[in-house]
Amino acid sequence: MSKSSESVKVMVRVRPLNSKENKRGCKEVVEADNKFNQINLAKPGSPEISKDFAYDAVFGIDSTQQLVYNEAAFSLVESVLEGYNGTIFAYGQTGWGKTHTMVGDYGEEDSKGIIPKAFNHIFGYIDSREDDTKFLVRWSYLEIYNESILDLLGSDHSTKHEVKRDPDKGVYVQNLTNVIVKSVPEIEKIMNAGNKHRKVGQTAMNDTSSRSHSIFTIYIETSTEQDG
Repeated sequence: MSKSSESVKVMVRVRPLNSKENKRGCKEVVEADNKFNQINLAKPGSPEISKDFAYDAVFGIDSTQQLVYNEAAFSLVESVLEGYNGTIFAYGQTGWGKTHTMVGDYGEEDSKGIIPKAFNHIFGYIDSREDDTKFLVRWSYLEIYNESILDLLGSDHSTKHEVKRDPDKGVYVQNLTNVIVKSVPEIEKIMNAGNKHRKVGQTAMNDTSSRSHSIFTIYIETSTEQDG
């Protein structure tokens, strides 16, 4: 939940046809209407009227990673830096572009997804502060595979972890590794190491499909001299 009056916003991103779809001669059936924030579905060659679905925001096949971040994540990260909680949840079938949108390609700045752009946003904010506020940034990375919770940052990537509930901190994963990070290169290096432990496999729609769900969490704590 963010400080916005709207607790949940739903946004849709349309990906272009991939190489397999192009070889099969597939046709585009989805169009993003940015003016009215609608997704239009139409059957090629059919006289039927297209079906329209409205969302808080839509992104067409030409949308850049930066545009998606600015619209979908920037204000949420700003609110997190002010002390609010925030969540970005990517949902879709295998091959729909979730990893591209959330992670992207670390090799090219323009190709980085929401998570690495959030790193730059957070540490850029911290570095720009000129007061005596001190920041502690921690993060965790887990995957849910075959109904088991696995720690992608721990020394043992096969141990199953349990979900617990605490009256003070709420729902949490027991013994989940939390890593303190002090720079963008440091957190990117550790995240890349965690990604190598994820379960992947080939499917009919995606040669390198992630066979699990992953949850990446950033914790930001602040203190000042007045806090003692």
